[in-house]
Amino acid sequence: MAGLLLGPVPAVNAAPKPTEKQLKSQLASLGKKVDKLITEYNAKRVAVAKAKSAEKSARERLGSAEKELTAAQGQVGDIAQLRYQAGGLGMVGELMSPGYGDAAMLQQLQAEQTAKIAGYTSARDTRKKAADDATKLTEQLRQDVVEVTGQRKDAEKLIGQIKNKLDQLIPTAPGKRANGAWAPELPSGSENITPRTRLMRAQVKSHFALNFPVGCYRPENSGEHPVGRACDFMLSSGGALPSAGQAALGDQISAWAIKNGRKLGVKYVIYKQRIYNLGFPGWRPMSNRGGTTANHFDHVHISMY
Repeated sequence: MAGLLLGPVPAVNAAPKPTEKQLKSQLASLGKKVDKLITEYNAKRVAVAKAKSAEKSARERLGSAEKELTAAQGQVGDIAQLRYQAGGLGMVGELMSPGYGDAAMLQQLQAEQTAKIAGYTSARDTRKKAADDATKLTEQLRQDVVEVTGQRKDAEKLIGQIKNKLDQLIPTAPGKRANGAWAPELPSGSENITPRTRLMRAQVKSHFALNFPVGCYRPENSGEHPVGRACDFMLSSGGALPSAGQAALGDQISAWAIKNGRKLGVKYVIYKQRIYNLGFPGWRPMSNRGGTTANHFDHVHISMY
């Protein structure tokens, strides 16, 4: 039975990680698809808006036709009353007998009655057409809303795939151990920062439009700046509070750094007098240091392992 002893079953090979070139090619393809889908979605949004306007107009026409029809029905009722008063002789032409009255007056009355009946018929037909148009537009609008909702979901799904591809393009920083720990690095280059810090800074710059300087190394007595393991991404200058748009950019940079921190070697993020330590997830408040810059309201601070 010794021959039946088998060695350990080899693990199934995982799918190879796409290369940067492959990822960029996939991104280009997805970009074309999402542009086409967004174009169709936007066109349908415009069509829905037009359909809503057309439906509103049709409903207004229907309301006017209803009023005209009611008025015409009243006029026809007047004719019926006149016939009754004339002894049931029918149309005014039948009333034109010697001794009844002036013939010209009767002819005019006949013409007016004929016009009223024609007005009734026209109002009735207009009302029916307006009602049919409104019904058709309401149904078309319902179908358009269903279609545009589906297109929006498809576009959002595709955008999510693109975001995942973009995240895959973010490289894993050097020095990461199998257990998730990070080996220390020496600062290098004229900027006096570590390779991981340099990589993190480059990635932030490639993902966000930064309008103010990025400060990394500073000769202080404590913290991550003097050892080349931190950068401040300024959102405004001169100690001024950021605008709403600049503050939103700070939120985006912070969220991005937290999301990708385990690949890049981010230790913690400070923004808006709060700190997010990746080893203990969650934002935590910080003490008041007495100013906009000191409390990190005008910049995002990212420290590295």
